[in-house]
Amino acid sequence: MAGLETLYAWARAAVSRPQDALICGVHWELVRSGYRCLGAGDQPGPNERKSELLPAGWEANKEVYTLRYKSTDDAHELLLKAIMVEDSMILNVMDRSSQKVADVTLAVADYINPEHLDDFHKVYKNTEELRTRITSGIIAPLGAPAEKAKKDPKPEKDPDLPRDYDPLRVPPRQPAGARAPSVPLNPFAVGGEDLDPFGGRSGGMIVDPLRSGFPQPGIDPSSGIPGRLPPGAVPPGARFDPFGPLGAGRSGPDPDHLPPPGYDDMFM
Repeated sequence: MAGLETLYAWARAAVSRPQDALICGVHWELVRSGYRCLGAGDQPGPNERKSELLPAGWEANKEVYTLRYKSTDDAHELLLKAIMVEDSMILNVMDRSSQKVADVTLAVADYINPEHLDDFHKVYKNTEELRTRITSGIIAPLGAPAEKAKKDPKPEKDPDLPRDYDPLRVPPRQPAGARAPSVPLNPFAVGGEDLDPFGGRSGGMIVDPLRSGFPQPGIDPSSGIPGRLPPGAVPPGARFDPFGPLGAGRSGPDPDHLPPPGYDDMFM
C-alpha cells in the first residue's frame, strides 16, 4: 500500500468525492498488475508517456472517468470508463489490441470511508477484496502483461531428487516373471535360506526350481488347454487355478533334480 499512499498524497487535492478515492485505488491496482497510464479521454494526446501517476484532469468529468493504459510489454492497450450509477461504480474496460471487454461493478461504500477522505490510513477498507475484484474481473479476462507473469514465483525443484530427474520418464521394467536379486544385509546370513524348510529367509545358495527367476510362459485359460479344457471353458478374466502339469513345454529345471539322500535305496 506504500505506492497507493504516495499516489493518494499526490492526488489528494483533486479528491473531493468518495468515487475519486475509489478511482485512485483501481488505478493503483492496474499499475501493480503491469500497466501504466497514458492519459485521460478517449483519444491520445501529444507527447504522451507511460506513468504510474494519474494524468492531469483525470477527475474533470463528473459523470464518467475515462483513462487509457498500456502494458509495460506494449502488448495491451486498455480504455477504462468508470460510470457512477446510484451508489455503485461500473468499470468497463476494453483492450484495443484484442477487442476484448471486461466489466466490474463496485459498491463505493464497500471500499471507501467517505468521512475520511483527508486521511489515507482511514479512507480505504477491504483493500484485499478490491484487489481480488480487479484481478479476477479485469486483469485475468484481458490477460496480464508478460513481464508481470514472469515475476510469478516458480516452484522450486526438490533438492532430494537427482539432477536429471524427469517425472515424465517411464522407469525401466524388468522382464515378466523376473525378480531383482536379493542381497543379504548381513554377510554372515549367506546360506541361511538353505537351512529354512519354509523358505522365509534369504541368502540361500541352492536354486529353487520353482523360484529360480526364469521367466515362465504366460497362460490364458480362456483359450483352453489342449487335452484338458476346451476354448471358452474359463470366462475371460476369471480366476483360474491350474490343475496338474501344464504340458511338457514347461521351462525351468526339473523339480525333482535334488532327490532326498538314499532315494535309490530299495530298503528305505
